[in-house]
Amino acid sequence: MTALIELLTSANAERYRTTVTTTVDRLADRISDVDRPTTDTAADELRARVAAVDLDAEPLGTDRALAELDDLFVREAVWFHDPAYLAHLNCPVALPAVAAESVLAAVNTSVDTWDQSRIGTDIERHVVAWLAGRIGFAGGDGVFTSGGSQSNLQALLLAREAATAAAAATAATASTAPVLTVFATAESHFSVRKSARLLGLPDDAVVDVPTDRAGRMRPAALAEAIAAARTAGRTPMAVVATAGTTDRGVIDPLEPIADVCDLEDVWLHVDAAYGCGLLVSPTRRHLLDGIERARSVTADLHKSFFQPVSSSALVVRDPADLRRTAWYADYLNPEDAAEPNQVDKSLQTTRRFDALKLWATLRATGAEAVGRAFDAVIDLAVATHAIVDEHPDLVLVAPTQLSTVLFRWQPAGVTDADADALVAPIRAALLAEGRVLIAKTVIDGRPCNKLTLLNPETTPAQMRASLDHVAATAARVRAATSAPEGATR
Repeated sequence: MTALIELLTSANAERYRTTVTTTVDRLADRISDVDRPTTDTAADELRARVAAVDLDAEPLGTDRALAELDDLFVREAVWFHDPAYLAHLNCPVALPAVAAESVLAAVNTSVDTWDQSRIGTDIERHVVAWLAGRIGFAGGDGVFTSGGSQSNLQALLLAREAATAAAAATAATASTAPVLTVFATAESHFSVRKSARLLGLPDDAVVDVPTDRAGRMRPAALAEAIAAARTAGRTPMAVVATAGTTDRGVIDPLEPIADVCDLEDVWLHVDAAYGCGLLVSPTRRHLLDGIERARSVTADLHKSFFQPVSSSALVVRDPADLRRTAWYADYLNPEDAAEPNQVDKSLQTTRRFDALKLWATLRATGAEAVGRAFDAVIDLAVATHAIVDEHPDLVLVAPTQLSTVLFRWQPAGVTDADADALVAPIRAALLAEGRVLIAKTVIDGRPCNKLTLLNPETTPAQMRASLDHVAATAARVRAATSAPEGATR
């Protein structure tokens, strides 16, 4: 008999209850048994397991398929809540947000138009207005996006439209389009350059503004770069300041950068994907002073607000800026529609109701609890810097204002060249083992290992144990790679 797809309808609500309950019970058992961030199963074996599944084979049925999913995927998952997960900007997630995720998945709301979401539109708009208020945008507006890359892309699209319109207004008889320029730093997120390419800007459209020794944009250098661009006949389109660089975790000086942008009449976008948690920090909100002077801000709530992926937002100071890229379709969102259609503001059409997760979190624990949690990971980074500094085999590479830690394994007698060569093998050995996960990057032309701390429940003692394990692993890797050919390892 041909299997029928099981749809979630009124007729099988009880089947939904038992299916999801069984799945959640199984998942809760997995979570309760987590004692390391991932397994040591070899990558080749994982790929072989996936390749062995014939998606055109006889169907298993819902119960067996979900049991297989647990064995195939969940058993081998990466667990961001484990204290030894130290690699990337992935956070453990707030429980009310996880519960809200199950609600939005089952209801399957799309918040592109009012008639598909109704009160969901009002909830998203209320959350965005709250977020705009925290930034300091009185009467600001915005929209939820899939992540910081999309938020940055949309911000630069709006900036391009504004700059093009301004150029057309001041040079109505010009025969050529303006050569648009974006000002960022080498520390800015890669999505800035990728967005420029997607927007059809020339390869040299993004100008790297020099930074200070900590990796922060120098406002005086920004002013010089804008002046040089104008002298070369180019049109400044936007300045991208970063509130929480991915590697160094530092914040560009927003107030003096805003001074330059105001003087030069250039769009200021603040990429606060990482540092947006400071908006609700009880102790460190001042680090974002000046953000309210931006024209647009990226906030990645699935980083420092402890929300499940995906949850990001683009917020603008002037709601009119969002209308620069509005597009209307008679069948969906006609221009004369009385309903508040969110697709008027978004690059996406069908879009998840991600705002519901933050709504649930704010109603359950309040904003200050989120801010205290973000403060906790910054405090943990401070303690970890001290641990690295005191460790006989580790060298601290750079300070931070947020929660990254940059270091190398370099005991006395290990040359810079040898330490650099070991950065990637150390990470690879740890990943293969699965007990402690770290990342790698390049700072000032040299490779180093990197931790990104986003678990507020991790303790300094656990960090010390993880770093001791990293150092021991590094010593083994060096011994193995330096052993004579053919020697026993």
